[in-house]
Amino acid sequence: MLAPSPTKELDGILLVDKPTDHTSHDVVARLRGKLKMKRIGHAGTLDPMATGLLIILVGKATSASQYLMSLDKEYEGTVEFGKVTNTQDAEGEIMETRPVPPLTEADVRAAIQGFLGDQYQTPPMFSAVKIDGVPLYKSARKGEEVEREPRFIRVASWDITGFAPPRFDFRLRCTKGTYVRTLAHDLGQKIGCGAHLAGLRRTATEKFSLRDALTMEQIQALSLPEIEQRLIPVRSVVPTVAL
Repeated sequence: MLAPSPTKELDGILLVDKPTDHTSHDVVARLRGKLKMKRIGHAGTLDPMATGLLIILVGKATSASQYLMSLDKEYEGTVEFGKVTNTQDAEGEIMETRPVPPLTEADVRAAIQGFLGDQYQTPPMFSAVKIDGVPLYKSARKGEEVEREPRFIRVASWDITGFAPPRFDFRLRCTKGTYVRTLAHDLGQKIGCGAHLAGLRRTATEKFSLRDALTMEQIQALSLPEIEQRLIPVRSVVPTVAL
């Protein structure tokens, strides 16, 4: 009797629309089960609360991780004024509530101008950044404050797309490593009433668009050959020098 053929290992880039309440690792774990292979990673973490474009690297495409992580990102989201949380987003504990002044859209646009361009941003305590080998969020859960090194970022654009105080919707383009929730928090501090990130959705990573992404439900419904057809060959989008 002939031995069964080994399961074919796939290679390529799969664009996934990450659901809320899933970590990026949760998505990877589910795909490892679906594709029956371990060599799967991602190029750029999304917080559990955030949804949208997650670039999944399958097989040999994992070698392009550093290049793909370095690409600029685009987001849509919502900022809420008047409430400060310990995580700087809606998942955290409300630490402070302040009255919101009678802000106009012009007031917020003017304040946003100070966040455009090149700058240094201090990572939030509730993040996966490691200090002396320990993720910051572990120290934060113990109530510890750790000194963090500011990181260079660039905010290319930050536009208001909807305004209904105490909230406003926005579209943002920025470099890798930018904490959008920290931008929201810092904006609230600048205006004086505090703020947090109420919602976030990644819509693009340079040439990759959320429009081409599959939901986890759609992926689960596909056969392996159908998923293979949706994989983007890594050499078609990544310079050879980056592989």
